Amino acid sequence: MRLWSVLGNSQRLDGGAMFGNVPKALWSRWVEPDEQNRILLACRALLVQDLAGQRVLFETGIGAFFAPELRQRYGVLEERHVLLDSLASLGLTDADIDAVVLSHLHFDHAGGLLARWAAGEPPRLLFPHARFIVGREAFARAKNPHPRDRASFIPELPRLLEESGRLELVEGDYAPSLGTAVRFHRSDGHTPGMLLAEIGGSGGLIFCADLIPGRPWVHLPVTMGYDRFPEGLIDEKRLLLERALEQGIRLFFTHDPGCAVARVCRDAQGRFTTAEERPELVGEALH
Repeated sequence: MRLWSVLGNSQRLDGGAMFGNVPKALWSRWVEPDEQNRILLACRALLVQDLAGQRVLFETGIGAFFAPELRQRYGVLEERHVLLDSLASLGLTDADIDAVVLSHLHFDHAGGLLARWAAGEPPRLLFPHARFIVGREAFARAKNPHPRDRASFIPELPRLLEESGRLELVEGDYAPSLGTAVRFHRSDGHTPGMLLAEIGGSGGLIFCADLIPGRPWVHLPVTMGYDRFPEGLIDEKRLLLERALEQGIRLFFTHDPGCAVARVCRDAQGRFTTAEERPELVGEALH
């Protein structure tokens, strides 16, 4: 297998919301806010070539599906569909992807499935040849969201995925079409049924999704205001970090603008932190 980190559209979100109950006096040491108290966030995907003989994309970022007024509201910085540009730089189009794995269906992780917004045009699904792999419970949540997180979902997306005839719902640790090449870990702290994809086992990496959006959130007590069950999320995070540390599994961050992948370690006080931080992956071999 070979791995590439692939950037999608970036956005700016309120720093207080992103750091939950961490006071600004502390989190602003880690990430510098702008004049509106927003912090810069990446929406980074992972492309894996020759995964079970397939070209697999893990997530699609926020994309460019928002109408202009909503794009401004949610702090999406680019009008163009950056993910498609990033794939093009690798000589690929969305039609070349065999499978898209989605940890969950919040719009900043699944919006890139849709074509760029155009006035008067309905939402249109990209990736015409790909299977769309998502957890059964996460898909059910997107179809029937709770009022607390309803705004985080794209109302039309579940129907479009079902109508494609290429939706694959995961219930256990593995997706049938990917075999044992990817092991899924379920997480409920951020949203019910979120799937964290572990690729390669010991010495491989794990796509952390919104369990650990970036380096500051590796610290156990740090959660987001968007998390539905922060205490449960902390317990899930501890288990994942202990496994990653023990087995040499690296963390892949989707929202950290400066770091795509890092190793887990402990600092002098025994707290989890990161080392060997890398801003991108470019065709890295994984056995």
